[in-house]
Amino acid sequence: MTDGCCSPSRGPAEGESAAALPPRANPMVSDSLTTVPAQTFRMGDDSQWAYPADGEGPVHEVSLSAFRLDRYAVSNARFAEFIAATGWRTDAEKYEWSFVFAGFLPADFPPTRGVEGTPWWRQVFGADWKHPEGPQSDIDGRPDHPVVHVSWNDARAFCAWSGTRLATEAEWEAGARGGLRGMPFPWGDELEPAGTHRMNVFQGVFPGENTAADGFLGTAPVDAYEPNGYGLHNMTGNVWEWCADWRDLAYYATSPAQNPTGPATGSERIQRGGSYLCHASYCRRYRVSARIGSAPDSSSGNVGFRVAADV
Repeated sequence: MTDGCCSPSRGPAEGESAAALPPRANPMVSDSLTTVPAQTFRMGDDSQWAYPADGEGPVHEVSLSAFRLDRYAVSNARFAEFIAATGWRTDAEKYEWSFVFAGFLPADFPPTRGVEGTPWWRQVFGADWKHPEGPQSDIDGRPDHPVVHVSWNDARAFCAWSGTRLATEAEWEAGARGGLRGMPFPWGDELEPAGTHRMNVFQGVFPGENTAADGFLGTAPVDAYEPNGYGLHNMTGNVWEWCADWRDLAYYATSPAQNPTGPATGSERIQRGGSYLCHASYCRRYRVSARIGSAPDSSSGNVGFRVAADV
């Protein structure tokens, strides 16, 4: 997927290497998990704001058992603990490059391969979770920002270590809605209620001029904005979040009504929530129903994850 704010993909997956990492002997589930109650909700969007080409419809009823979802996306500090404990090498480190938004690169940065149709995405050698904008950068001063440049494989490995899992796409959307019915955002139907920024997205003229009116040019801390009705922070904006499901644009038409877990196979895994690069003029995917996908080994500077668990 290469549309604007969305994360580009390296291409077909080359294996889901997280399976090689055993769970911890004594998994410690995050103490920031909160319970999302059992419910039946209307999933998807067929309004004027939806992207039918993304498979956001048809709107359909889904019943879910109660589950737990982390209040926050996984931060740099938490991911560093995982790396220190396991020695895990992320896919970006194995490939020795990842995708970086060109607006974050120095003016004298050497030319590298871009992404067709979206030249603001650049292949940057040495970009990884510790070096979000490339080898000249680091995460000093950003321990509470969401980890980025992590693939679905990396997210699943973190889950195996921490005794958690990725949320299904249906669980993620139910959590993001925060108990509200039919609203586009976790807090309601206004993008900026009373003129207040409620999420970290792109302001200005995309892609060349970001006014950072919401306070952030890139990622924001994982608790930067008020939580939704379930106590979940930053469910839209900031970073795209990996879900467990394979992506299928036609899945909603035939998905089970009870605890759907996504298609049995596929080439891309679902991402949800939008990112700091979403902009009203180009990519309105900062909504609770928006969905994209990317290959399981792909990574970029606007993709992270949060963890879930059974009750």
